[in-house]
Amino acid sequence: LCPACVRSGVPSSREPIGLFRFDGKRLDGMTLVPWKVGRCLTWDVTCPDTLAASHRALTSITPGAAAERAALLKHTKYAAIKATHDFVPVAIETLGPINEEGTSFLCEIGERMKGVSGDPRETAYLFQRVSVIIQRANAIALHGTFVMEESDD
Repeated sequence: LCPACVRSGVPSSREPIGLFRFDGKRLDGMTLVPWKVGRCLTWDVTCPDTLAASHRALTSITPGAAAERAALLKHTKYAAIKATHDFVPVAIETLGPINEEGTSFLCEIGERMKGVSGDPRETAYLFQRVSVIIQRANAIALHGTFVMEESDD
């Protein structure tokens, strides 16, 4: 997301120093200039597993339920930071659904990129890049479950 913000004309930083929680964990990114109403925007990305046993009861009924639940947990986790900065959780499930707030954030970045480049497809390209990243991560996770047998050669 940080490179997308920069492409949209908004200088940003990955894992900004100085915005620690009480346990020392940092956010994934922050704009270096105000995003809206004079406040910098911070974000944190998470990727809950759509098919995890803890999420199946929700995701089997409501698409994106794990993403919305993860976003709510991020809001709780970073409640102190919200006093001084705007905060957006971006929760992308392993099978693709994105939380509403994260989707709006990605759409806004895409619109800003469109304003800079003039290409009306910027938002679609951004969502495609996110999709490819999720597919790659899923492939790596799946590959990690394979048991490699050693041959006697």
